[in-house]
Amino acid sequence: MPNIGAPELIMILIVALIVFGPRKLPELGKSLGAGLREFRRSTQGLKEELEGSLRDAPTPPGAAPVQTIHVPTVQPAAVTPAAVTPQAVTPPATEPADRAG
Repeated sequence: MPNIGAPELIMILIVALIVFGPRKLPELGKSLGAGLREFRRSTQGLKEELEGSLRDAPTPPGAAPVQTIHVPTVQPAAVTPAAVTPQAVTPPATEPADRAG
């Protein structure tokens, strides 16, 4: 929608003055202003009512609140050569082979 500049606004006022006359123009302005105020009041009331209903709206059934689960992180222990014991280095004992006889 194009903006109404100063030349367009002056042209609209001149046409309104010619059509309605100088005596009716103030009355027309008052009624137009009162209508705009009433419209603004009604839209503001509707807006407040809508915001209030959204603020007070209950959660729908079946909708569970979102829960955050915190899982502790486990850091693996570092293995160093000093931590290796002789028991860990020795191979496991082998079983004697069956002797067939």
